[in-house]
Amino acid sequence: MQIEGRNQVRQAILGGTTINKILVDVNFSSRKDEIVALARKHKLRIDFVPKQALDRKSTTAHHQGYIAEAVDFKYTPLQELVATKSQQPFFVLLDGIEDPHNFGAIIRTCECAGVDGIIIPKNRACQVNDTVVRTSTGAISNMKICMVTNLKEAIEALKDIGVWVYAAETGGENIYSKNLNQPIAVIIGSEGKGVKQSILSMCDGVLTLPLKGKVNSLNASVACGIVVFEILRQRG
Repeated sequence: MQIEGRNQVRQAILGGTTINKILVDVNFSSRKDEIVALARKHKLRIDFVPKQALDRKSTTAHHQGYIAEAVDFKYTPLQELVATKSQQPFFVLLDGIEDPHNFGAIIRTCECAGVDGIIIPKNRACQVNDTVVRTSTGAISNMKICMVTNLKEAIEALKDIGVWVYAAETGGENIYSKNLNQPIAVIIGSEGKGVKQSILSMCDGVLTLPLKGKVNSLNASVACGIVVFEILRQRG
């Protein structure tokens, strides 16, 4: 997995991502550089290369002089995730999010809100890739992500530890009228189809954002942000 950009590489180092080596613009070798200093502190291999070499290797055109070659993302097992010691667990489940930009933005939002972990299905959904890592702007290094064969098993495991599970979907209770100050998990549906009926049937309720315009839906990452921060607001 390739991580590009100053902040993304910095967060990967600080977050303990396993990095094989970091490619740095050779022009930075003669100055005091934070990324280089961090890499040396963590005893990581640094290769100073011409900017042209970074340009050729980059898949984003926004490497800013830094590319880290990291091992593939390590997902957190479900049993480990639900063993959280948080007094009020807070999880987000993604039901078929396929756009890596949405996924990356959701990771960034959840990290900022202190979400304990994100759970995704193994099939028919975006997994962690270079675009997700880049879009999360480094937040992925501080976020536990669990990949399961079936979201139903995750929902059952969450309920077993006393977590209330809600779907963010149309036709439910107004989110601003619902008391959400409790151990909670929120399910965000796919960009086109929303939360599947088989998943909705397992939920403790449905949370709906009141919409005043003519468009009847929000982007998945935007909806996730509003829901997550309303829960955070209620928690004080």
